[in-house]
Amino acid sequence: MPYRTDLAYLYDGSFEGLLCCVYESYYEKELPTLIFHHGEEQATLFPVKEIVTDHAKAQKVERSIVQSISKEAFRLVRTCYLSHMADRELTILHFLRMGYQIGSRVTNMLAHDVVRAITKSAQNVAGESHFYKEFLRFSEYNGALVAIIEPKNFVLPLTAPHFCDRFPSEQFLIYDKTHKYAFVYQNGKRSLIPLDHLELPEADAEEKQYRVLWKQFYNTIAVKGRINPKRRMGNMPKRYWSQLTEFMD
Repeated sequence: MPYRTDLAYLYDGSFEGLLCCVYESYYEKELPTLIFHHGEEQATLFPVKEIVTDHAKAQKVERSIVQSISKEAFRLVRTCYLSHMADRELTILHFLRMGYQIGSRVTNMLAHDVVRAITKSAQNVAGESHFYKEFLRFSEYNGALVAIIEPKNFVLPLTAPHFCDRFPSEQFLIYDKTHKYAFVYQNGKRSLIPLDHLELPEADAEEKQYRVLWKQFYNTIAVKGRINPKRRMGNMPKRYWSQLTEFMD
């Protein structure tokens, strides 16, 4: 029986919801031409089928990926899902269909457009997450540490746990200004919550003094004769500078 292709899937935007789209595709023998989530504006001439997120179905798909393809394949899918890549949902679906057919070697087939796309996307997410682990700057407000990031990809779930391990006794919040999410760490508990806007009070005198000291340290250790702006932008891309204390006015 051929797969039905004249429809689009609408889901809730969660990773479990996407896995439920994979489940629906296989068990209903459907291959959607488009997968999009609530809040996205998509034009399609095909009927739209809403996929309800079901934890049990999502878990079943996750186990099948690990067992029938590989753990590496699941890691690629999970990481690619955090990317801003266009048509990421369809790319993931097509990648998994290949994986179910040929097994673990699918992750090495970099000459294939789908595998190359998902691999490159996952690498991009991992690279941006690494940059934020290096460049993220906290400021203190009323005894809590706060940082703001503006990533292209949704790297907050990958980046924030690093700081939970680094500052286990602190309370902190990392706000993703791009995707409108906040990661909150308090009393050893972690929460990832949607947050449309974050308004911070003015920094107190002590925080301002620390910022001055940090800028002074940064400028003091610089060797003027070896300053290389192009090299610095290569190691510390300019789009991260707006949230770096040493570059703030």
